[in-house]
Amino acid sequence: MSNKFTKGLLKKSPWHIKDAEVTPEVVFKDRRNIMKALGFGVVGASMPSVAKADIFDLFGKKEKAKQFLTIPLPFEKDTNYAGSEIVTPYSKVTTHNNFYEFGTSKKAPSQNAQNFIVEPWTLVIDGEVDTPLKLDINDFTKLMELEQRTYRMRCVEAWSMVIPWLGFPLAALLKKAGVTSKGKYVAFETLHDPEQMPGQKNRFLGGGIHYPYVEGLTISEAMNDLAFMAVGLYGKTLPPQNGAPIRLVVPWKYGFKSIKSVVRISVTSERPPTSWNQLAANEYGFYANVNPFVDHPRWSQASERRIAEGGLFSAKRIKTLPFNGYGEQVADLYRGLDLTKNF
Repeated sequence: MSNKFTKGLLKKSPWHIKDAEVTPEVVFKDRRNIMKALGFGVVGASMPSVAKADIFDLFGKKEKAKQFLTIPLPFEKDTNYAGSEIVTPYSKVTTHNNFYEFGTSKKAPSQNAQNFIVEPWTLVIDGEVDTPLKLDINDFTKLMELEQRTYRMRCVEAWSMVIPWLGFPLAALLKKAGVTSKGKYVAFETLHDPEQMPGQKNRFLGGGIHYPYVEGLTISEAMNDLAFMAVGLYGKTLPPQNGAPIRLVVPWKYGFKSIKSVVRISVTSERPPTSWNQLAANEYGFYANVNPFVDHPRWSQASERRIAEGGLFSAKRIKTLPFNGYGEQVADLYRGLDLTKNF
């Protein structure tokens, strides 16, 4: 690994950040005891909750709020990939979102997505696979063994969170389909439904993106154990603003790679197009690995603001870690690749 970014990244990753620099614990306290009392055995969730928010259309008209129900999801395994860092409050994770299909402000998704219909839902796995699959929303939890993984999440906009996701490794899903020798990349596609997703009706209102939103990984990235398909967070099903009913989570990459509300996963022989790269290739590369040594053209990536109780600009600024701190697990994927050019 010859460049400044990758030098030394195969050494043990720094898992811990000083207590003074992490988010205060508000959610998730005593959750094990709560879930045992509810009869879920291994930690599943807190009590079922309702995501509440006023609904606004993209022109600011206030309407009566609808309610999107989240339900507990039991799981078999709980792994913390964030060391001693404390999880970000649920209220922040569900109200500070980038999901341009529902609007471009951070609060727009939680305000505009509460009537989003996720059932029925079909996820197609096709392309260079032995057995193409069509899964419905129930298959996500019945066919796959669910586990909880607490990951750091770093946005390209230089803010970050720590989130406990529920789901299963992407590799486990791809192995069910059987990737052929021609499979070199994995392409992902978000639902395209302008009637439900107002940002898709007009490219200006949806941030200029050409919809449907698409993303991609190399096959080696997709088969890495950290690549995760999430169907819930904080022990419950995903709220719509967080990508219900199923989304990708790639914790060593900037957040825009973690595509939401996925309807198709295609194994391909050629590198697939990706939405932000199509919009601004000089700003959003295909790889999009968290890299404190390569700045975004309009801001530094050397540090980040960890979202906590207050607003974004009251958040504590902390040092950004190469590969978001997951270099020990993923740096080998890029051996010999210049990540200052392949950003």
